[in-house]
Amino acid sequence: MPELPEVEVTRRGVEPHLRGRKVSGVTLRHDGLRWPFPDDLQKTLRGKEVRSVGRRGKYLLLHFDHGTLIIHLGMSGHLRVLPRDTAAQKHDHFDLMLGDCVLRLNDPRRFGAVLWHANADGAIERHVLLRDLGVEPLEDAFSAQLLYEMTRKRNAPIKQVLLAGDVVVGVGNIYASESLFRAGINPKTPACRIGLERYLRLEQAIRAVLAEAIVQGGSSLRDFIAVNGQSGYFQQSYFVYDRAGQPCRVCGAAVRQVKQGQRSTFYCVNCQK
Repeated sequence: MPELPEVEVTRRGVEPHLRGRKVSGVTLRHDGLRWPFPDDLQKTLRGKEVRSVGRRGKYLLLHFDHGTLIIHLGMSGHLRVLPRDTAAQKHDHFDLMLGDCVLRLNDPRRFGAVLWHANADGAIERHVLLRDLGVEPLEDAFSAQLLYEMTRKRNAPIKQVLLAGDVVVGVGNIYASESLFRAGINPKTPACRIGLERYLRLEQAIRAVLAEAIVQGGSSLRDFIAVNGQSGYFQQSYFVYDRAGQPCRVCGAAVRQVKQGQRSTFYCVNCQK
């Protein structure tokens, strides 16, 4: 599944092609993805200018004067900017046409989403999919103090707390495992038992891991490719994720794999206490 770095790479890739341009048409194939496509989306967007392209967690936000188009890549989706006359391929479900180019969503598993939120329905931050999200991990509001204060009554393992998204948003499975390794924290440790000093290390690790992943184009394990068609290469830098049984890059012990909440967690028992 594309995580925060992959979505941010996508945002940066599409923004120069979208910002300040008017929508000349919309093409919808099928009735929808995870949820039905909005009614009358062609009428809603045709002739309207894309003012900016934002991101909240794993959601891309295309802002117009009268509302916001919300795009989620789901489990297997990716966006491409292509010449307008490019023939659609299998699993191409949504086109946003902008003059001589098209923003196209390809989603083989159809767990993604294209939704519309009108300004008349309130601030975009209050949308049902966004209103309960935690702080952005690359912004100033994210801090070790926040992590510490928000976890004093949480007995769940720290890995699960990171994935929940209500404290900090966008730290998905891959980057939670990598961040906890760099911080030297066992992913099974109850969040309430981690002190402020260790949360400071975790905050710094999360920021560093996500920033490095963005620079390297994210991780391309299965379906994700960037807007220009290139794959990310952060997976070449993994310390523990997807390396079960292989030697830890720091101490040489075998990397372990366990299941937490139906998700695979990778860690080093020597380096992560």
